[in-house]
Amino acid sequence: MYAMTTVANSLRGLCGGAVHLPGDPGYDTARTPWNVTVDQRPAAVAFPADADEVASVVRASAAAGLRVAVQSTGHSAAALGPLDDVVLLRTSAMTGVTITGRTARAEAGALWIDVVEQAAPHGLAALHGSSPDVGVAGYTLGGGLGWYARALGLQSNAVTAAELVTADGTLVRADATTEADLFWALRGGGGNFGAVTAVEFDLFPVRTAYAGLLAWDWREAARVLPAWLDWAATAPDEATTALRLLRVPPMPQLPPALRGRQLIVIDGAVLGAAGPSTVAPLRALRPFLDTFDDAPAASLIRLHLDPEGPTPTVSRSALLGDLPPAAADALLAVAGPDSGTSLLVAAELRHLGGALGRPAPGAGALQSLDGSFALYTAGIAATPAIGAAAVRDAARVVSAMAPWSTGAQLLNFVEGPTSVASAYPPAAWDRLRSIRAAVDPSGLFVANHAI
Repeated sequence: MYAMTTVANSLRGLCGGAVHLPGDPGYDTARTPWNVTVDQRPAAVAFPADADEVASVVRASAAAGLRVAVQSTGHSAAALGPLDDVVLLRTSAMTGVTITGRTARAEAGALWIDVVEQAAPHGLAALHGSSPDVGVAGYTLGGGLGWYARALGLQSNAVTAAELVTADGTLVRADATTEADLFWALRGGGGNFGAVTAVEFDLFPVRTAYAGLLAWDWREAARVLPAWLDWAATAPDEATTALRLLRVPPMPQLPPALRGRQLIVIDGAVLGAAGPSTVAPLRALRPFLDTFDDAPAASLIRLHLDPEGPTPTVSRSALLGDLPPAAADALLAVAGPDSGTSLLVAAELRHLGGALGRPAPGAGALQSLDGSFALYTAGIAATPAIGAAAVRDAARVVSAMAPWSTGAQLLNFVEGPTSVASAYPPAAWDRLRSIRAAVDPSGLFVANHAI
């Protein structure tokens, strides 16, 4: 306790007073992540303003025998585990974004909406995800699966450089020619290798995409789900879509046509001129709502209608191979209209393959994804009882789809402890462990998914 108090008091001078200790009036607010179901209680919470302050926090924590966990938003905070001897380094004050040519540089606390809005006037798009308030750094370090993924791959492999503070408190820049091993590990290896203060990455010349959503009452799921699976088997790489079984809450910010309904929804984007013809077979399934059209690239950041702001969520996920009719039947039995599910996202399937299934030239640790679909299922834990029901029903969905699981994982979708090695091929896992041992031999940094 003495060491914790000593380092915390010293941190107050390092971060301009933006440090909170247990018992401080601002501690509870400072420690609360985006996923408010997670009750994280670190030894201290520090809010550095820049990379130099990050380095100071890292050095002071190490000197006191404490560890460091870096957190931007805390969407997947549950995976961190106990933080009793950890200084939680919150990067929310580091939000700078700059666009130079076709490259973006985002500081560690920047959100995807910050990048998207700055890139759009240049006619450029990033490989962002489906939520505007997800942090760029965490999403990128863990892989990053977005609306252009089947055509352009993972966001982690669009990274051209990263700036980080290593375990000895040194600020370094890693790219293809400098700190090349570290650069490889950062692209898909998560936050295991240092406190990342900024990432640089490629942007792409995308002004518009043929994007939108199609919606049916979920009683149509037995017809729509198999048809989408058949369509996905031959869809061009330019098309990235997702199918969801949804119980939509009656929230006023949602479109009136969806609000308070139980639906099966297909949304996504098609790059290039073939959008209408690509989507035509899905339109032929006669949705009651069809918003697909030429859309500004910047609008895709809110296409998925993900909740914004702190939210109490529980979720489960898996990577799946090809899904035959028996798999569709199994999914509907646990997530369809007669399943009795309590989940809001009873089941979501994101179509993989394309560029996601091929190692990118010069790729990092996460070269490709082993699977045809990413399964995700989630509920809102408004009360402990509702949360417990959501955990049960989410686990039930993943268990029902186990016969078609590849055994691999996309760690950005994993809330809670897991077998991290299953996310990587054996050779990549061994290399990641070797690099971690070299750059952080004492295990100073606490990552969501530890290597």
